[in-house]
Amino acid sequence: MKTVKKVVLWSLVVFALIQFIPIDKVNKPVDHKVNFIETKKTPEKIANLIKGACYDCHSDETVYPKYASIAPISWSVRSHIKEGRKRMNFSVWETYNKDLKQNILKRSVETIQLRLMPLPGYIVYHEEANLSEAERTLLANYFEEILKSNNY
Repeated sequence: MKTVKKVVLWSLVVFALIQFIPIDKVNKPVDHKVNFIETKKTPEKIANLIKGACYDCHSDETVYPKYASIAPISWSVRSHIKEGRKRMNFSVWETYNKDLKQNILKRSVETIQLRLMPLPGYIVYHEEANLSEAERTLLANYFEEILKSNNY
């Protein structure tokens, strides 16, 4: 029984100590001249879908939830955001070249249609990201229209 108590005690001590390892939650300033929603003059309904389902991981306008302050969960959240921004960042859209934009739009349509995005774990805590089938279709069609227009 003493061993169990020691393990629990040391686990609590370690948990308490890792709370002092913060993550960087500072967003870069957004240049509205290169932001996707503004440069594409995205309709409000679609802009709201993108902001609600995509922006926390795919823009420099992340709103960190309260649980993102608790280590080690905070480390996972930060890792997902870094990876999401690396793959696509709506805040710097106009800095991408045409081929990259085309590729991102094609992948976005696929991931929306295949229900790979938003991530299921994200949807659990963010109800606004749980897109209906109609909303998924609307968003995918919007990206497809941009692709067809060749005006990325």
